[in-house]
Amino acid sequence: MKVIIPMAGMGKRLRPHTLTIPKPLLPIAGKPIVQRLVEDLAKSCEEKIEELAFIIGDFGTDTEKRLHSIAETIGANASIYHQEEALGTGHAILCAKNSLQGKVIVAFADTLFKADFQLDDSQEGIVWVKQIDDPSAFGVVKLDHKDSITDFVEKPTTFVSDLAIIGIYYFKDGDYLRKELEYVIDNDLKDKGEYQLTTALENMKEKGTEFKSATVSEWLDCGNKDATVLTNQRILDLHRSNGIASDKDTNNNCEIIEPCFIGDNVKLNDSKIGPFVSIGDNCEIVSSVITNSIIQTNTNISQARIDNSMIGNFVEFRGSGTENEKLDLSIGDYSIIK
Repeated sequence: MKVIIPMAGMGKRLRPHTLTIPKPLLPIAGKPIVQRLVEDLAKSCEEKIEELAFIIGDFGTDTEKRLHSIAETIGANASIYHQEEALGTGHAILCAKNSLQGKVIVAFADTLFKADFQLDDSQEGIVWVKQIDDPSAFGVVKLDHKDSITDFVEKPTTFVSDLAIIGIYYFKDGDYLRKELEYVIDNDLKDKGEYQLTTALENMKEKGTEFKSATVSEWLDCGNKDATVLTNQRILDLHRSNGIASDKDTNNNCEIIEPCFIGDNVKLNDSKIGPFVSIGDNCEIVSSVITNSIIQTNTNISQARIDNSMIGNFVEFRGSGTENEKLDLSIGDYSIIK
């Protein structure tokens, strides 16, 4: 089994946090988004995942090393491909054409999901969906009475279906998918100005491929700061009893309100942390109250009251010390605010 992971998007809605790394490497409850995704997929596959093929932009060798390390966590090899121009989902997947062989899962790495399923790899194709209130910003599917997909529609302007495609697909024949994507691009078949995966899926369906739908119980978005903080909250809550919640020493006049994730070598002094706070390695928090927030690594915070915030790596932040002041922050790496 191979997993194709397109993650070359610029993540503009999450700037400044995505200026130095791709969005899927941002931490949620102490692990990168993409690592949580591949670990969940590995648990759902009876067949071993042999390769993770990452499609990325130009984020340098450090990002590539981190992706190789993530593949190692599930015992897989990593392949790195580059998408130099954003031309759509179909184009992104085809950038990894050398890995489109045999059984393939395609998983877009900007969302997380909660589901209890085992992959039925005897099916020709499976598309995971979630019923949502406003499907206009997503690809959607229409189903027949057997839960087979009858139509794929990309970002409908009028209502077609409320079953949104969450970005996870299974294909029994990766070579077939590659050929259909090549056909879409060679014939310049654009939808909404881009080469879409759904165009290839529709063509495959018209040729007799049966795609089944499968549902997830929860679809966790990481599209912007507020959504990412909410996803961090939900992951911490789901894993209260699974080792994510903090077991750190609460001395130095500190209180930790679970669930929280506290990384290694974190110093907490005269502070109240939680609930729903993730703090990365080598941070120092002094005389502060922090709730419902993500703080990355090597960051110092003092005299602050913070909620619903994302704070990057190597940040120095000093608040006013005002007890009634509650700050909603989005601060990028290497910032100094005093």
